[in-house]
Amino acid sequence: MNVIVFASRKGGSGKSTLAAHLAAQVHKASRPCLLIDADPQGSLTLWHKLRGTNEPPLRTATRSITDIVAAAKRDGIEWIFVDTPPNLSAVVDDAIRNATMVIIPARPGVFDVNAVQDTIQTCRSHRKPYAVVLNGAPALRDEVESRIVTIARDALAKFKAPVWGGQITNRADLLMALGEGQGAREYAAEGRAAYEISRLWAAIERSVKAIRGAGNSGMHKQAA
Repeated sequence: MNVIVFASRKGGSGKSTLAAHLAAQVHKASRPCLLIDADPQGSLTLWHKLRGTNEPPLRTATRSITDIVAAAKRDGIEWIFVDTPPNLSAVVDDAIRNATMVIIPARPGVFDVNAVQDTIQTCRSHRKPYAVVLNGAPALRDEVESRIVTIARDALAKFKAPVWGGQITNRADLLMALGEGQGAREYAAEGRAAYEISRLWAAIERSVKAIRGAGNSGMHKQAA
């Protein structure tokens, strides 16, 4: 079983958005996944209600996810996606301790980039693999990323933080899909938003295989 935790001290970085879109991308009857909403704001829970199918299943947590993870493992759940609050509370610490890998979303701006440092330190203290994903980025122009994205990558490099080579662009489809209780692929399978979410998922899968010793490369950094 694999536990993917979305964590960042900065509110509005895109934790709930990525958790919802990736869960919708992954969940199948033959490949069950579970959502855990550990953020009191309840954005993931709202999306789940809008979805109206109870698939993938969702659980909420306030102080700890450990018991939920243990039960999911007994039930044969393959993937767990955990949304966390924008702080360093006990439930965030517990989620990271249970993580196979931590995804740290960051918008390409000085506040978000600076905020990743605390989350990185928590990952390192628990020896958990992690990677930063640039989210809500300006669109590419002629397949070249925006200067603000390049500046963000340079700043993150100074923290020695691993950063996914792609980006999640600020697209209407991502928000429209959430409003319908859908993921990007369900909302517009051939759209650019669906393509970017698919690329991110492929990168996460490669990293998890590497973490498990079944692959040679990944976007993550193994915290030491």
